[in-house]
Amino acid sequence: MSLSHRRLPLPRRGGHVIVALLTASLALAGPAGAAPRTDGDGALRARLRELVERPDGPPGAIAVLRDGDRVRVVQAGVAELGTNRPPRATDHMRLASAAKAFSGAVALRLVDCGMLSLDDTLAKRLPTLPDAWGSVTLRQLLNHTSGLPDYSAAPDFVDVIRADPHHVFDSRHLLDFVADEDLEFAPGSRFQYSNSDNIAVALMAEAVTGQRYEDLLASKVYRPLGLTGTSLPAGYRLPEPYLHGYDVEPGAPTEDVSTLFGASGSWASGGLVSTPADFNTFMAAYAGGTLISDATRRQQRTFVDGASEPAGPGTNKAGLAIFKYTTRCGVVYGHTGNTAGYTQLGVGTPDGRRSLTVSVTSQVNQGSNPDLLAHLRAVEEDFVCALLKGQGPHSPGH
Repeated sequence: MSLSHRRLPLPRRGGHVIVALLTASLALAGPAGAAPRTDGDGALRARLRELVERPDGPPGAIAVLRDGDRVRVVQAGVAELGTNRPPRATDHMRLASAAKAFSGAVALRLVDCGMLSLDDTLAKRLPTLPDAWGSVTLRQLLNHTSGLPDYSAAPDFVDVIRADPHHVFDSRHLLDFVADEDLEFAPGSRFQYSNSDNIAVALMAEAVTGQRYEDLLASKVYRPLGLTGTSLPAGYRLPEPYLHGYDVEPGAPTEDVSTLFGASGSWASGGLVSTPADFNTFMAAYAGGTLISDATRRQQRTFVDGASEPAGPGTNKAGLAIFKYTTRCGVVYGHTGNTAGYTQLGVGTPDGRRSLTVSVTSQVNQGSNPDLLAHLRAVEEDFVCALLKGQGPHSPGH
């Protein structure tokens, strides 16, 4: 599944142990059917090959770079071990915690139309939640300064996952796992990444609209942007074709963990399935396009100290369901995610004209493999430079 940054030992075939993560436009972007171009990207492809050829590297990697109507796709490795099929921009994959940007998009669009306010509290919109949480605002949920305890770390939740990784949760009651806990700190006093935040965001959106979050995603995000390969399933299966995600441990058999977890236990926090092409289109619109108004975007881009999980390229700052990545070549806005079998980065430029997604088919984070994460972040920064300035990995200033 994809519940942000929590890891849990689970049984693996053959008696081994897998360390699995529980995480994780109205013509608003370039045309969804824009023809991809792959010429002139040899240096970038070589950087992806360096990742997949590491003993601990992902079996596959794909990057999509969009500049207006021009779309470039750079690939390395394979979409499925035992085949020669390369990763494709139309393959499905788990977004992990990058799904939090989608819940942000729904909430901010509701702010735009006056149905929600960033100062709305849990007490006002979700009065059945614990009184101790009542003062938490939508703004604090979106920038992870709420203090809500993380349900994905609750022992009872972890026990259910251990017993049955395919267990179908009632997604709207995930916060019940921590309903007897107080806030971990005073709301707004500091940053702490929590999967509970985006569950509460989705519940607030449902409360003010009377619509299911899945339907709000369709009306507020998928249809306006023309996203045909994105969905929020409850089960563990992935639509065909898909990028197979793997657990990679040098010295142990590489295991396909694409369907190891169901998505109901991560829901708005990390359950989305998408494609590299859809993910890229979304990020252009969300990071800087016209998906939300200028006034709301100014609020979205009010930043606090905090990094995405895993950290993205350059220096990280946390906004409202978006992160600011300051690289050597400039600033982009977006989100990352990681879960069993997948690691994601999606970013866009401030004007929404250009966007980049980088997807690899293994889980990479600071806790599991800091050296591989450092390598991945360096590769991501090279791709950001290629996006912003046409620079490759060996350009001046690297």
